[in-house]
Amino acid sequence: MVMSRRGASSRAPRGHSESPRPAAASAARVIVGDCIAEMAKLPADCVDLVFADPPYNLQLQGDLKRPDDSKVDAVDDDWDRFASFSAYDEFTHAWLSACKRVLKPSGTLWVIGSYHNIFRVGATLQDLGFWILNDVVWRKSNPMPNFRGRRFTNAHETLIWATRDQGARYTFNYEALKAGNEDIQVRSDWTLPLCTGDERLKGRDGKKLHPTQKPEALLARVILSSSRPDDLVLDPFNGTGTTGAVARHLGRRYIGIERDPAYAKAAEQRIAAVEPLEAPTLVPFMTAREAPRVPFAALLERGLVSAGAKLVDAKKRHKALVRADGAVTLGNAVGSIHRIGALAQGLEACNGWTFWHVETSKGLVSIDALRGQIRAEMATA
Repeated sequence: MVMSRRGASSRAPRGHSESPRPAAASAARVIVGDCIAEMAKLPADCVDLVFADPPYNLQLQGDLKRPDDSKVDAVDDDWDRFASFSAYDEFTHAWLSACKRVLKPSGTLWVIGSYHNIFRVGATLQDLGFWILNDVVWRKSNPMPNFRGRRFTNAHETLIWATRDQGARYTFNYEALKAGNEDIQVRSDWTLPLCTGDERLKGRDGKKLHPTQKPEALLARVILSSSRPDDLVLDPFNGTGTTGAVARHLGRRYIGIERDPAYAKAAEQRIAAVEPLEAPTLVPFMTAREAPRVPFAALLERGLVSAGAKLVDAKKRHKALVRADGAVTLGNAVGSIHRIGALAQGLEACNGWTFWHVETSKGLVSIDALRGQIRAEMATA
């Protein structure tokens, strides 16, 4: 399996690549209709990312009540009712097959569910040839209590992340996520609150418009982790448009499919009101491998380092002299910043960019930081 890892080590300079196309990135539409029928109308291999929040098939038996005998506004809508597990499995097979047809070979799919359905969905995913990358636990920091007191409180939901085929190349913005997490790998357990407050859409009666509206923070993490600006995001169960609102805000194109006209109308209004972020905040994270090459001699040509300057390591245990041609010397040895850095430490290899520093009026500065200045100028140009 080959993934497109967008990132570099924590010590590498952070940079920017080309800006996304903001005009195209803001495009979004909501289609009213059955998701299976409407996906059949889309071209094959056109979608970069699918996020699906299908019916959970909760199998509620009667009303759910609180200890004070008041009724809980649970999920009891017709769209969540199926005659049997086999009927639900048939439905799941159909919509996942439709998703697989429209996904690009490099595209990925996220599906979220509860214990009622996620295991059946996962089995169908594998039956259809999807390759599961992760199961992610969304731990709710403010879950609904278990009013009957007969089970553990359901405090989490599960997301499955999968590629269309085993061995597919896919986008995973690993280093960008890691940089935003204080250079620590992002784990597969996410603690986020339920959708509440102003974010929760309400009808004219003041009650929540949709029973299972997901928090925007959850969708933001999904979209930021596995897509790039101007990618096409599809949500076959659009609901009130959380996926579309977040996709538009993050500069992705979007198609949502929703069979309930009332939900679709609310979603359209919600998405249309979203302002996409400015392009500089959406520029893809540049890895060291993707960054333009800058030779050490360029630092001399730009006047950032002078011939005759001393290079030192962070603890000032080793010193090397900068030559006019961009090579450096240590004793009788002459070579590149990498070779001389390795020689100074008695090692086979060394990343001279992170090893060597120069003295300035503000203290030691890594030559890697100076290279970053040049790369920033190149990106601006």
